[in-house]
Amino acid sequence: MTLKKKIRNRDIVFGAWTSLAHPQITEMFASIMKPDFIGIDIEHSTINHGESQRIIAAGQAAGVPVLPRVASHNGEQIRRLLDSGADGLIVPMVNTVEETGQIVNWCKYPPVGKRGFGIARAQGYGATFAEYTSIWNEKSVLMIQAESIQAVENIDKLLENEQVDGVMVGPYDISGSLGIPGKLTDPKVVAASNRVVDACKRHGKACGTQITELPDAEKIGKAVDGGYTFIVLASDIFLFWHWSAQMRQLKEKFL
Repeated sequence: MTLKKKIRNRDIVFGAWTSLAHPQITEMFASIMKPDFIGIDIEHSTINHGESQRIIAAGQAAGVPVLPRVASHNGEQIRRLLDSGADGLIVPMVNTVEETGQIVNWCKYPPVGKRGFGIARAQGYGATFAEYTSIWNEKSVLMIQAESIQAVENIDKLLENEQVDGVMVGPYDISGSLGIPGKLTDPKVVAASNRVVDACKRHGKACGTQITELPDAEKIGKAVDGGYTFIVLASDIFLFWHWSAQMRQLKEKFL
């Protein structure tokens, strides 16, 4: 319940992000960094379902909730990830009220949604079925992503759904939808992102962002001052990328 309460209170929460399948990466994040949550990037990686379950187990073994970002609006994938024990979901490219309602149906048990009742890791293979199903709707986290100008224009309507805990802003995709891909500092992209931030404040919902460079106090402070409360601190991919670039530069000094 702790993560859900922090998100709903608009407390600042920090996440680690994994795009690489080995659970040892998650174990290092969880046991050393001790983030508020770990995100699994299934959307832009090769991580499969079996690997996702092992990552979920590794994070939870260290007491850290795990929120997979699904690859698409796919009810089968969502059902299997939740039954594997995920603490909630991050769903990309949510643009309309209808899409939001469908995602809630996939994520929540009746009477709130239409998630089917099954027996798997999430339910303790049956041993904790009653406990799990009785509190799931209340404790599970649902973050949607606003990644298009359509989502930005609909943001107030999307946030009216009580089951949505917050929104992650996707500036790269927003820039693409505006016809200026990659121009994240363009006034149109900045204004669109700020519109989502302001809507989250009005509705009392979390607003998320990802710091893609190596995080430092200045970058984190800028995100917090900008109204973001759900902050992903880089990822294993970015950490390896920047480390590799630094090592190449170091190596070249001795050639």
